[in-house]
Amino acid sequence: MRKFLLTLILALPALAGTAAVDSSDPARLIETASQAMLAELDAHRAEFRAEPKKLYKVIDDVLLPHFDTEYAARLVLGRYWRDATPQQRQRFVTAFYHSLLMNYGDALIDFTSDRLRVLPYNGPSNQDRATVRTEVMRSNGEKVPVNYSLRRSDGAWKAWDVVIEGISYVKSFREDFGAEIGRNGLDAVIARLEKDAVQRGGKASASK
Repeated sequence: MRKFLLTLILALPALAGTAAVDSSDPARLIETASQAMLAELDAHRAEFRAEPKKLYKVIDDVLLPHFDTEYAARLVLGRYWRDATPQQRQRFVTAFYHSLLMNYGDALIDFTSDRLRVLPYNGPSNQDRATVRTEVMRSNGEKVPVNYSLRRSDGAWKAWDVVIEGISYVKSFREDFGAEIGRNGLDAVIARLEKDAVQRGGKASASK
């Protein structure tokens, strides 16, 4: 389930940052961003498979700017955020960002547009929180409900969580990181994430 959860998160369409993406409305953000990202994949899939760093760069430039990394990281860290120093917080946000970057790339490489359907959105237009529902098709044809949580910040919408078959990405990672921090401490977890980024060659820009 964790691998499938990550795969769907990494197909997260509410993230692309090209001019064609409309972030003024949560449903439009999901729809236009998915189209932009999948078009990029279709055009360069073979090249991305041969050189994953190029896909990491595209995701860093195009996809992640519309994901609220700092907000999600703060929720993932949970109670440990309150006790963390400013330096630890920034290191965790940046390390978490790089982890998302590379995991996104690994899962997105084989994702195609025919596997995603954005459902009609009927939420109120005057709220700062929204949930956009989609369906993602597994390779066996099974349809999986995927709900994206977004919030409006400075007039634009950003995604911060995804709930897949009732499983929250933020909650899932909070439980995993919480257990690891409880065993090894926050600095050890940050160091592991940073080391993994270097080893996988996906070190990118600082957190957006």
